[in-house]
Amino acid sequence: MKLKRLLSTGLLLLCGAVNWAQVAPDIASQAARTSPEWLKAGVIYQIFPRSFSQEGTLAGVIGKLDELHTLGVNVLWLMPVHPLGQLKKKGTLGSMYSVRDYYAIDAAIGSKEDLKRLVQQAHARQMKVIIDIVANHTAWDSVMMAHPEFYKKDKEGHITYPYDWTDVAALDYASPTLRRYMLDMLVYWIKEFDLDGYRCDAAGEVPTAFWEEARAELERVKPDIALLAEASKPELLRKAFDIDYSWPLLGTLNDVVMKGEPATAVQATVEQQRALFPKGALHMRVSDDHDELRATTRYGYPGSIAASALLFTLDGVPLLYNGMEVGDSTQSRDPALFEPQKIFWQSALWHPDDPKFYAAMDSLRRAHAALQQGETVWLHNSDEQHVVSFVRRAGTEEFLVVVNLSNTPFRGTVESEGRRWKNVPLPLAQVGPAALPFVALDAFGFRVFAAEAEPLK
Repeated sequence: MKLKRLLSTGLLLLCGAVNWAQVAPDIASQAARTSPEWLKAGVIYQIFPRSFSQEGTLAGVIGKLDELHTLGVNVLWLMPVHPLGQLKKKGTLGSMYSVRDYYAIDAAIGSKEDLKRLVQQAHARQMKVIIDIVANHTAWDSVMMAHPEFYKKDKEGHITYPYDWTDVAALDYASPTLRRYMLDMLVYWIKEFDLDGYRCDAAGEVPTAFWEEARAELERVKPDIALLAEASKPELLRKAFDIDYSWPLLGTLNDVVMKGEPATAVQATVEQQRALFPKGALHMRVSDDHDELRATTRYGYPGSIAASALLFTLDGVPLLYNGMEVGDSTQSRDPALFEPQKIFWQSALWHPDDPKFYAAMDSLRRAHAALQQGETVWLHNSDEQHVVSFVRRAGTEEFLVVVNLSNTPFRGTVESEGRRWKNVPLPLAQVGPAALPFVALDAFGFRVFAAEAEPLK
């Protein structure tokens, strides 16, 4: 379910509406919870089951597990698998974020045995599986409507909905019985299916205290689970969640690539988040998902690759939304959620290097600690209106990344940190020998360099 972006903590701050550094300075001084290593080193792949395969089922996902394993992703996020509400639904199919029964699986995509088989086969390929949980609201024809005390009411005492989301009814976490129901449900899916965690929809709309309680109960069942918050709310990352959405950076990318804002805004946004969130907080780096027009539509094909090159070399955990790896542009925002529409996998015929690019970026990132949660050092370049440049380092590893986020070719210089650098060959990257500090990039071009053993003398 798409949250209005102005509800995002980070974007509120960017708009000048909230100064969290003044509101809650203690949060930034605290440490974020310690996330599992498999997540910190991971690449998340988001799957929309009914669009992912021709079958539109969990079995269709199982049939592509070998391809996903070859791609190099290690965390599979399944969008909601529960039965969809039919009352007040939007579009032909309705939204899978309008849940009718938290304890069931939508028969249109498969069975509980299919999910168990999917998890088992993913685990056999060293991939984790998390599922979407929609804890803020239910469908109007939910089985939970037998308990009207579970829901928020308007002034007239009628069950109401959040914001303009008219197809769902808002849950009321002031009800102890609702909290117990939801806690038991969360434990059930981990126990019964050996899942590795949850992506929690509209997490910032649910009381933080509930999530902290849920975390404690879930860890007693499976200690190394991961919880992903669809939010940008600093307090969630202290105890409850391992990772959240990097919405402020997504907004900045949109402004830079689509509106021509200066590329220096990327550094400003990343550093701003670092100052607001608990120390070591983990963010999911996203340029494409089910709530946005596809990146290929927003940024153009070359721009979408440049954005991915940036996000796969920054800290945090990058997200691949199904179809990105072939340059898919068929799914716009609303049809992706409410209408039948399949990913056009044949896009790979027109973009044969895209799967190679994403597989190489996944492999490079997962092989090097510096590109996971290593230190980020921003470097000056001679065209900071258009170009972002930085070093990632951890231990003896160092990588220098240069990305042109514009359609203006770059012929200039980049700070070289007094080191010798060698080119890292990557599909779709600019080719040529390493000649730093001089760098040439075409429109939306990028290059990655690795430090040589000996610094310049």
